[in-house]
Amino acid sequence: MAKKSAIENNKRKMALVKRYAARRKRLKDIANNDGLPMEERFEARLRLSKVPRNSAPERVRNRCDISGRPRAVYSKMRMSRIALRELGSRGLIPGLVKSSW
Repeated sequence: MAKKSAIENNKRKMALVKRYAARRKRLKDIANNDGLPMEERFEARLRLSKVPRNSAPERVRNRCDISGRPRAVYSKMRMSRIALRELGSRGLIPGLVKSSW
């Protein structure tokens, strides 16, 4: 189990990403548009630097929703391999069958 503070910090970052997504996209589009004047692009870069750093999607850590484990997480199910195996063995994940031969 991960530290509660790490899990909460990640949730806070996810909320910031969601809140600032439209603003960041608009400013990045302006800053990367070669057809606009250099001053306007530079102004967009300055305004982008004023947006909180933790609102960047790269700052969010891929963590398991059940245990908070940061490694070996299947992004499609947002679950770690350990939690996936445990729930699969109990039969709580539809369509998942434990193989044995």
